[in-house]
Amino acid sequence: MQKAPIPIDDVLRVAALRQTGIMDSPADERFDRYTRLVKRLFDVPIAAISLVDANRQWFKSRIGLDVCETPRGISFCGHAILSSEIFIVEDAATDSRFSDNPLVTGEPHIRFYAGYPLRGFNGHKLGTLCIIDQQPRTLSETDLQTLRDVGEMVAGELGSLQLASTDQLTGLSNRRGFELLAQQALAMCQRAGQPASILMLDLDDFKAINDEHGHEQGDRALVEFSQLLLQVFRESDVVSRPGGDEFCVLLTGSCEGEAQVALQRLHDAVAQQNRCSDRPYSLAFSGGVTLCSSGERNLKLDEVLNMADARMYEEKREKREQRVG
Repeated sequence: MQKAPIPIDDVLRVAALRQTGIMDSPADERFDRYTRLVKRLFDVPIAAISLVDANRQWFKSRIGLDVCETPRGISFCGHAILSSEIFIVEDAATDSRFSDNPLVTGEPHIRFYAGYPLRGFNGHKLGTLCIIDQQPRTLSETDLQTLRDVGEMVAGELGSLQLASTDQLTGLSNRRGFELLAQQALAMCQRAGQPASILMLDLDDFKAINDEHGHEQGDRALVEFSQLLLQVFRESDVVSRPGGDEFCVLLTGSCEGEAQVALQRLHDAVAQQNRCSDRPYSLAFSGGVTLCSSGERNLKLDEVLNMADARMYEEKREKREQRVG
């Protein structure tokens, strides 16, 4: 059996998937209607909308399957998300990649598979709309176009969920998206006994930038700071803009001291950007760090956010007092 390679953008791809908040959610008629449609159109016993997580494929909608998920390593959909087109296996029993796959030799006894990769609005492939038969088959060009058309409708539904969790100006997670991702990341850290920390960040004098230089420059400041955050922090960290000039970062696998080091890297990156920029103002920010998971000490997300927020505003207050003094 040949396992599908892991795509190089998999961390971002999985983050985009989880940003939708769809994983492990209840059945939804918006998606069930598409599996019913392709089952009827192609006269197959099995149709599914499969979402490929880090270690599993989970079925948001399924007909003809008894299980709600399978390991990613044995999934056909893990191969399908590597393609930009429909991934087809006409006869799995004679295909060296799949002939000894447990999904072929055992239930559901797959012989034919066709999966259309479902892209999110930012291009990451989140899963597939797939049809499965227990007999070998081929698809005509008309069949392929039909599967593409329905697949694009499913991708549109996923994209709308993703957009609801994304800040349109910066492309970062918004408050809803951050809460969805952070809760999953914290649960993972707690299960693994790993630390996690949260940074609350706030641009200094942002109102003055808007008032003195205009809202276009204000938007530029927000976008520029967002790009610095993405450069400084790791792909595994959850970076968000909850609103206004506030930003939040969840650092997985990082204790409070390591988060402070990352915070200093951000200060250095901002200072370097200011030296190279032609902006009529300088970027500056205040930040607060809180440890939220140490394997022994696990706080609720809202408690951690409030603590980090309080520390960030304490730093901002101290800066104001120093200027006044």
